[in-house]
Amino acid sequence: MQKQDSNRRDFLKTSGAAATAAAVAVSIASKAHAAGNDLIRVALIGAGGRGRGAAVDCVKAGGNVKIVAVADAFEANAKGTAAAITKECKDKADIPPERIFVGLDAYKKAIDCGVDMVILATPPGFRPQHYEAAIEAGKHVFMEKPVCVCPGGFRKVMAANKKAQEKNLKVGVGLQRHHQSGYLGTMQAIQDGKFGEIHCLRAYWNGQDIWYRGKKDDMTELQFQVHNWYHFMWLSGDNICEQHIHNIDIGNWVMSTVLNVEGENYAHPIEANGMGCNLTRGYNGKDKRGQLFDAHFVEFTYDTGTKMISQCRHQPGTWTSVSEHIHSSKFPKGAGASGQGPKLQFDNPYVQEHYDLQQAIAGDKKFHEGWLGAISSMTAILGRTATYTGQVVKWNDLVNNGADSFPTDISSWGSPAPVQPDANGMYPIPLPGQYKYPKKA
Repeated sequence: MQKQDSNRRDFLKTSGAAATAAAVAVSIASKAHAAGNDLIRVALIGAGGRGRGAAVDCVKAGGNVKIVAVADAFEANAKGTAAAITKECKDKADIPPERIFVGLDAYKKAIDCGVDMVILATPPGFRPQHYEAAIEAGKHVFMEKPVCVCPGGFRKVMAANKKAQEKNLKVGVGLQRHHQSGYLGTMQAIQDGKFGEIHCLRAYWNGQDIWYRGKKDDMTELQFQVHNWYHFMWLSGDNICEQHIHNIDIGNWVMSTVLNVEGENYAHPIEANGMGCNLTRGYNGKDKRGQLFDAHFVEFTYDTGTKMISQCRHQPGTWTSVSEHIHSSKFPKGAGASGQGPKLQFDNPYVQEHYDLQQAIAGDKKFHEGWLGAISSMTAILGRTATYTGQVVKWNDLVNNGADSFPTDISSWGSPAPVQPDANGMYPIPLPGQYKYPKKA
């Protein structure tokens, strides 16, 4: 399905799934806490709009949960979101002042305040570090996507995934299409052979411009970048990671269904080539908003030879589409053709994903989306590296040799940011043909 509004939570609530035929494309859409009715005490780490939404969705899912702590790097976010959750969730929230944590180390305090589960919704660059800490402490996790923005972060998340599995911890990831009836119905139709052979995949997140927060006079450079995180690669991974991962993940899910693989074997491309640019922002030498490309076009190749064509864009006045498509040898009829899937507890996939996680915790059932979250995040990183360099990039080379872009020390707001503006206030922007992706030491 397509819609002209690219707001994630409003837009994707209506996304569906359908099928295609050859030459025709149609959208396709531990310590186990499980003791029956035991209360699941939840800490929210990352108190921006996405974090607040995730916390409310967690409560709406109807399980025996209570939001008991909020943490954020910025005091206003932490206090404002704690007050908003308390008002909206009423008896499902108990957030006294001593459980409102502020600062770059606030996540540690939230993890250690006696909770059973954490919601991780900070800027994505922080995710590997926060996920590692939560799993090490034996907490169940719901984390927003992407779960990493660089190869080093991917390696950390995959290692934490293994520990989570060993500890029987439940992990949910905010790729909510996996909890949406239409997509589930389409995947079942693929599994049942109704599509025949999958020839090609297409994925889009083409929208208008993205938000920007100007720099306040009293902000350090690091504060500005974290506050304005979408516009810095080390924090957001660029729009191909931050938003387009939803559509890219559908391609991986389709191929995983075809190949009948899951978990740490979740399907991914083996290489990518692409092109991208920054035409409306940095290259003009005037707009100082950050580092992002405003367009990426990628051709991913799976080991079966199947191609996925991927587009994402932030350019005002351009064609918009947030959708996924397949080309196949058969046009399925019946449930799979219309994208109809199983009847779920909630029509809202943002609530359903929390319901499924809570049910797994309460019933001590297998639930580990950390694998698919990491692999689809890394797929987006692969695509970004291809567009930044202008070269064919191999999965194994990037996974094994790519560096960690997250700084080793940001213990205070006075710490240096990992990227710095030049004398004209411009930030470094990759130039295809010249840019080389950083490699680990």
